[in-house]
Amino acid sequence: MRVCGVDLVGNDAVICLLEQEGQQFTLPDCRARKLELPKEHSREDLQQFQFSFAKLMADYKVSTVAIRERQTKGKFAGGAVSFKLEAAIQLISTLDVLVLSPATIKSALKENPLPLKFSDTGLKVFQEGAFTVAVAAHSLVNSAS
Repeated sequence: MRVCGVDLVGNDAVICLLEQEGQQFTLPDCRARKLELPKEHSREDLQQFQFSFAKLMADYKVSTVAIRERQTKGKFAGGAVSFKLEAAIQLISTLDVLVLSPATIKSALKENPLPLKFSDTGLKVFQEGAFTVAVAAHSLVNSAS
C-alpha cells in the first residue's frame, strides 16, 4: 500500500510518499517534494493545483492521501490558502483522503513508533511533517484492516 503524507504550509502542499510491503517501509522516488499554489490563487490556479496533484497521485499509484489537520483558531491556526488546498485535495474523486488531527497522529506514532530516524530517510528537512503524517496513516489504515 502506498500512502502520500501531506503537510500544508503557506501556499505549498509538502508531500512524502511512503510504501509498506509486509513490515518493510520504502520511500519511493517522486518527481516533486511539494506542489505550490501561486499567490494570486485564482479559480484556474486552484484547478491547476488540483489537476497536478491528482496526476501526481495517479502516476505514482497512491491509494491513500493523509493530510495533517490545521487548527481553525489560536496560535497555530492555518491560513485561508491552506484550507483551500485541503478542499482541492479532498474533492479529488479518485483518491481516498484522510485528515488526521495532531492528536491522532501523536497517538498512532505512540502505538507504532517511527521505523527509522527521520535523518536516515534522505528526505529534505521540510518534508518531516509529511513523512510523520504518512507513517501515522499507514499505522491507522493497517490497524483498521
